[in-house]
Amino acid sequence: MAIKIDKEIVGYKVVDKEEISARQQAAVEEQANNIVHMHEKVDRPEMLHGSTYKIKTPGSEHALYITINDMILNQGTDHELRRPFEVFINSKNMDHFQWVVALTRVISAVFRKGGDVTFLVEEMKAVFDPQGGYFKKGGRFMPSLVAEIGDAIETHMKMIGLIKDEALDEHRQQILDQKRAEYEAKQNQSGGNANAASSEFPESAQLCNKCYTKASIMLDGCMTCLNCGDSKCS
Repeated sequence: MAIKIDKEIVGYKVVDKEEISARQQAAVEEQANNIVHMHEKVDRPEMLHGSTYKIKTPGSEHALYITINDMILNQGTDHELRRPFEVFINSKNMDHFQWVVALTRVISAVFRKGGDVTFLVEEMKAVFDPQGGYFKKGGRFMPSLVAEIGDAIETHMKMIGLIKDEALDEHRQQILDQKRAEYEAKQNQSGGNANAASSEFPESAQLCNKCYTKASIMLDGCMTCLNCGDSKCS
């Protein structure tokens, strides 16, 4: 942009590259110092943005509703962040009332501490019910109710960008789809279940030890998961 000089020039100074670099660095540091991160002293605003997730287990007549409220940090700037602030779990089933209340308070306290809170997901998903787990719709195995609550929190963290979704790339997905079609064709020719192609995964699939989905089948001599792509040969 051209600048019109309408006054007499009384002095000037040539700015070298080092000084320009120092000024730019100082500006970056000043901007960084103004970035707000989640910590326990951040005041709760009057309104929070939230999402609610429904959990319906085969062992309970009533569903659980998990609401996770997020705080928007540095709103309107290039450093805008959406971070979980609190969680609520509601249900008509009062059998688990005590530990559900305790769990919501502990999780909310961890959220407000800030830092890397994604460890909660792995810790909760690793909890196994001594009476046995259950399968969700689509063949996904849940080792416990706590694990499914952790799964809902993981879904939310992926939605707000806190956890990166490690989805299969397009090329690998195409290979899996092709292999699945070949597998189902062989099953049909050998008198297998003709309805296998209409379901999300073949009915003869086994449980994948990585993603806990009943989607692992024998492909090219190796057990391969059609959901996450995990294979003993790779």
